[in-house]
Amino acid sequence: MPPDNNPREEVKPKPFGLTATQKLAALMILLGEDTASILLKAFDDNERELVSAEMSNLPMLNLEQQTTVLQEFTEMALQANSALVGSVDYTRNVLEKSVGLFKAAEIIGRVGTKRTSVAAMQPLIDLDANGICNLLKEEQPQTIALVVSYLSAQKGSEVLMLLPEAVREQVIERLATLSSTPIEVVETVGEVLSKKIGQKLTRALNQTGGVKSAAAVLNAMDKTQRQNIINKMDERTPDLVRAIRMKMFTFDDLQTLEVKALQKVMREVDASKLAVALSAATESLRKVMLGSLSKRAAETVADEISNLGKTSLREIESCQDSIIDIVRKLEADGEISLETT
Repeated sequence: MPPDNNPREEVKPKPFGLTATQKLAALMILLGEDTASILLKAFDDNERELVSAEMSNLPMLNLEQQTTVLQEFTEMALQANSALVGSVDYTRNVLEKSVGLFKAAEIIGRVGTKRTSVAAMQPLIDLDANGICNLLKEEQPQTIALVVSYLSAQKGSEVLMLLPEAVREQVIERLATLSSTPIEVVETVGEVLSKKIGQKLTRALNQTGGVKSAAAVLNAMDKTQRQNIINKMDERTPDLVRAIRMKMFTFDDLQTLEVKALQKVMREVDASKLAVALSAATESLRKVMLGSLSKRAAETVADEISNLGKTSLREIESCQDSIIDIVRKLEADGEISLETT
């Protein structure tokens, strides 16, 4: 990305509105003072003056423009060096210092010209909870969440319990909102972390994170710790917490409740909603739930199921969710327990 020595008005803007010199100035700002000062030493006086002037007058850039600048720099850095591995390592180090590990991995993953046949997480998965925690304790919550999403629910909960409380909550929140991660990002993050433990990469996965993963990790935790995290998250992101709760205890899990607990739940459920909810239930679940009702009530619900017309999946799920809400309320009030024996 060489400086542009022509007057600014004669230069045709690039697609997103910055000249080459402005992009270079933006890159210097993004990379930070220390790196920028080193790079500027490689320019002659005229180039240095042009870039410095643009740095002083550069307008505020949005996230898309910043990402484009970093991506163009990465592409040029990779192409400029025939020793691809060294070039990638250098570029990654510079990007990590300026935009963090997770964002750097995303950029490197998009522009890297060769995809490694190995990936990243097995060396981390093989560590015990203490080893993983020591490895991740200085990483950003998003990176910790990505790694935890590859662990078993039990090990993931053990790792979280070793983290500071404030970090623990952030990791759960990011884990719940983590979508399927591009395999390039997984490989790059894992490679960086694996270097810390001196192991080579062995394999990769790419479907990680999400509400289901967060729910599984929370389910494996001690009840008190689990409730503390949920309560504090609920103050900031109640909708997310509700989604996690729904995954922590599903409609099918009703058949795991003790008879007395299930009977308490059924007393709170509207018969019409119960009929809709059970219309798509498995035979075993329907038998358990109707069995918790009186004979007359069970017959009434069974008749309503038989007479139901076409019911949308959304309506069925809504009725099932309303029953799960009752379960959660009774649990919160101490009326029932969801712990299995």
